[in-house]
Amino acid sequence: MTGDSRFLYGANVHANGIRQHYLRYGGKGQPLVLIPGITSPAVTWGFVAEALAARHDVYVLDVRGRGLSSAGPDLSYDLDSYAADGRGFIDALGLSDVVLTGHSMGARIAIRLARADSRALARLVLVDPPVSGPGRRPYPATLDWYTESIRLARSGMTAEDMKRFCPTWTEEQRALRAEWLPTCDELATRISFEKFHTEDIHQDLPFLDLPVTLMVATRGGVILPEDEAEILGLNPSIQITHVAEAGHMIPWDNLSGFIEAVGGEAVEGEVVEGIAN
Repeated sequence: MTGDSRFLYGANVHANGIRQHYLRYGGKGQPLVLIPGITSPAVTWGFVAEALAARHDVYVLDVRGRGLSSAGPDLSYDLDSYAADGRGFIDALGLSDVVLTGHSMGARIAIRLARADSRALARLVLVDPPVSGPGRRPYPATLDWYTESIRLARSGMTAEDMKRFCPTWTEEQRALRAEWLPTCDELATRISFEKFHTEDIHQDLPFLDLPVTLMVATRGGVILPEDEAEILGLNPSIQITHVAEAGHMIPWDNLSGFIEAVGGEAVEGEVVEGIAN
């Protein structure tokens, strides 16, 4: 799938009543479970997982409704269901001492999972989670961006066509996005986006009783200084790190900075080319 020796395999596990597909990288070191965002199948995080595999045994999930995991209108797409999937996955594989890492929607899932049941978790890494919610500032993206790109990809979008949505990506990255975007269920995407604005993660933050790193993109516009202040007011033990010259998709803009931040180090890294969203 990747040609890198750190890629081990892709597999399915039946957990929380659904098929959960995942990719595994590295195979040695402390387990790291990575939960991607709203329209990011696991395969699109391959280059990030390969880098993380230098230190960790990495498991990248296809969130329900994405990639090769279960999807359909019979499933629920709320934070509690997503979090129960993550808990079921960790339990089914018998993992322990897990670094639970979530990006964007995946970070919101990680927060809810850890608040509900932190067994087997060593640490949380929350990568630029949307801080929208009831009565809060909207998430700075539009639903149409996601749904239109999914529909166009289903009709045969090329890497060249994908430039309209992600003009800075490489051709290879655009082609991979176009290939896998049709596996993102539009209903799941729509419901998840709407719940960015109706589900509250702030209520969970005071109950996180394990080490937490909040990774903030310096030019993402998702988490603002006032949001950081509120988060620290709710849980002063949370450690905040800023990744320089990075938009919301931090590892695509600054991979070395992302890897350092996952390791708990302060970062100020180089900028590299890559995908966003």
